[in-house]
Parts: sequence; C-alpha cells; structure tokens
Amino acid sequence: MAIKLYLLVFTLTLALAPISKAGQLVVYWGQDEREGRLTDTCNTGKYGIVNIAFLSQFGKGQPPLMNLAGHCDPSSPNGCAKVSTGIHNCQILGVKVMLSIGGATDTYSLSSADEARGVADYIWNNFLGGQSKSRPLGDAVLDGVDFDIELGEPHYAALARRLHEHGQQGGKKIYLTAAPQCPFPDAKLQGALNTNLFDYVWVQFYNNPQCEFNSNNFDSFMKSWREWTSSLSGSKIFIGVPSSSSKDCASSGYIPRQEMISKVIPFAKMSQNYGGVMLWNRYFDGVKGYSDAIRSSV
Repeated sequence: MAIKLYLLVFTLTLALAPISKAGQLVVYWGQDEREGRLTDTCNTGKYGIVNIAFLSQFGKGQPPLMNLAGHCDPSSPNGCAKVSTGIHNCQILGVKVMLSIGGATDTYSLSSADEARGVADYIWNNFLGGQSKSRPLGDAVLDGVDFDIELGEPHYAALARRLHEHGQQGGKKIYLTAAPQCPFPDAKLQGALNTNLFDYVWVQFYNNPQCEFNSNNFDSFMKSWREWTSSLSGSKIFIGVPSSSSKDCASSGYIPRQEMISKVIPFAKMSQNYGGVMLWNRYFDGVKGYSDAIRSSV
C-alpha cells in the first residue's frame, strides 16, 4: 500500500510540476581509441558538449601532460595537433569542446594556491586564448575546462578563479564545468564549486552506490539530486551516468533506458537548473546507442 501511495504522489507531482526547457547531452571523448575521431563524435548531432579527457598530469612540480589513450602521443612534437581539426569542426557545428583535467589517476595534485594558478596559466596558454609554442592540441581554442577531480589536495578554487580571470582579461567566455561524485558535498571539488564560477556541473551518479539510482529505492538518488541542485542554483546540473552496463564502462550506476526515460529524467526536470545528461563515455555510447534511446526525453 505504501509503495502504491508513493507512486501516486510521485506521478501527481510530475503532472503538476512546471516542465523545464529541454536539456542537452554531454559526452567524454579521448579515453578509448576505438571511439573514432572527435569530428565523427560531433557529426552525430547528438551532443551539445564534448569533454576531451584528460590532462592527467599536473602539479607536484611535474610538466603537465595529456593522456588520450591511443588516439595520439601528446608527449611527441605535434603529436596530437591533428585533434585541432576535430575541435574546429565541432565548434562550427555549435558543439562546445572542453579540456577535462584530472581523472582516476594518481598523477596530478596541487600543493598550493600558487601552484594552482601556475597550472591555470599553463592551461590558458596551451589550450585556451593564450600563446604558446607547444600547444598539445594544435591551434584550436577550446571553450573551457572541465574539472574531473578525484584525487589531490583541495586547491582547485584558486585554479578556477585564475581561469575565470584569464577569460575576463582575454575578452572571451571560458566555460567552467565539473564532474563531482554524487555524495554531497564532494570531498575534492566543493571548495571550487563554492566560488559559483561553474556554468555546468555533471554529477557522477555512478561508482557511488550510496547515491545512485536504484529501482527499488528512489530516495537516495532524489536526496542527492536535490542537494546538488539547491546548493548550485546558478549552475546547470546534469545527471552523469554510464552509457553501458558493462563493468568496463563503470562498476555501478547504470540506469536502464526505460527507467531513465520514465522516472529519472522527469524527476530531474522538475529542478529549474536541470541541464541534461552526461554520458561516460563516447565509445560505449556508440556501441550501445544509449543516447539514441534517451535523446528525445532529455
């Protein structure tokens, strides 16, 4: 009886709630060479934002270094300059392209606010509107920076502020995005998010069973979603999910398509700052077609 009553209340709430405007799909590209070219990813017409993953080495006095998992060798001269063509092509199509920093490695860290500002200067000069002779992705100017920070010390607020300053001084909007874990608040990123400088936040509702969607208990997901949307009212908040049930994609958190369409997205859309859905990652989405199934509902 209690379950039926809950479902009735939930259905009535959806019916009475104002429907927000449609969201967009976001995808990560760069961590599986089988996913194909960046140009092909954008040519699908599915995604509004693509995150190039990852600038995975920085801080600790190390030279910053990208890892694009077999697409190219960023450490060699002009090794990944060919990606510049893909970035240009995506931007012509209206797709924003971000540099994602961090990832699930232990090769990055920030020892101080000064070091954070130095990393921001490097990113500005090598990927954004600054000048450098060693731009790893060629001459293309990316639209912003995605913080996928899972390790390291909490000096990312200084990094975000410095990037924002560069954008203001350079006269070009630098989008700041983030991919916090769904347990609220995020242990590594909350200080940065508290700056209120982030345009888009895709919360990772995977690899975190305590706040993932569960068809038998919707409460944990709803609680986490409400915490994130209410605390970051000035940011667009996205549902971050794996695009495949394969353990090679994510250890947990996959949401079956029909439940995503009938339950999760309608609930999330009740939030005024709903932004859409983020998918990890392009390779598995291409194989499984998850975005094709949910796209019209996002």
